[in-house]
Amino acid sequence: MFKMISTLIRSQSHDTAEAFTDANAISILRQQLRDAAEGLAQAKKAVAVVIAYQAREMKHAERLSSQLSDLEERALDAIRQEREELAGEAAAAMADTEAELASTEKALAHYREEISELREQVSLSEQRLRNLQRGKQIADATERTQKLRGTMPTGVHASLREAETTLERLQSRQRHAEEVEFALLELNKNSSASSTVSRLAAAGCGDPLKTDVSRILERLRCKIS
Repeated sequence: MFKMISTLIRSQSHDTAEAFTDANAISILRQQLRDAAEGLAQAKKAVAVVIAYQAREMKHAERLSSQLSDLEERALDAIRQEREELAGEAAAAMADTEAELASTEKALAHYREEISELREQVSLSEQRLRNLQRGKQIADATERTQKLRGTMPTGVHASLREAETTLERLQSRQRHAEEVEFALLELNKNSSASSTVSRLAAAGCGDPLKTDVSRILERLRCKIS
C-alpha cells in the first residue's frame, strides 16, 4: 500500500512538473536560449585564448629557429678557427635549442588540432542556436495567434450566421415593400386615368362609356313591330 501511495505521489509530482513546464514553455525556452548564447560566447572566448597561445608559440618557434641558425653559423666559424671548446659549447646550445624547438612545434601541432576542433564545435553550436532562435520566433508567433484565437467568443460564428439571415430577411421585406409601393403607384395612375375618361364621356366628349337607356328601349320596340 505504501509503495502504491509513493508511486501515486511521484506520478502527481511528475504530472505537475510537466504541466508547469508546458504552461511556461516559451519563457523556459527563452531563458535556455539566453544560457546557450552565453555559453557560446564563452566558447568563442576560449577559442580566442587558444589562438593567442598558438600565436605566442609560433613567435617563440620563429625566435628559436633564428637562434638555431645563428648558433650553427657561429659553430661552423669556431670549427674553421679550430676553436673546439667554443664549437662544443655552440653544439650543446644547438642541442638544447633544437629540443626546445621540437617541443614548441609539438605544442603548435596540438594547438592547431584543438583550434580546428573547437572552431567546428562553435560553428555547429552557432547553427543549432540559429535554428532554435528561428524555432522560438515561430513558437512566439503561434502562441500569439492561439491567444488571439482564444479571445474570440465561442458563439461568434453562430451569431454572424444569424445576423446574415436577419439581414437577408430584412432586405427581402424591403424589396417586397418597394414592389407593393410601385404597384400602388401604377394602380393610382390607372384609376386617375379612368376617372378622367368617365368625366369626359359624361360631358359628351367622345363616345359614351355606357349605352343610353332610351336607345335600348328604342331597339326593343323595333323588334316588336
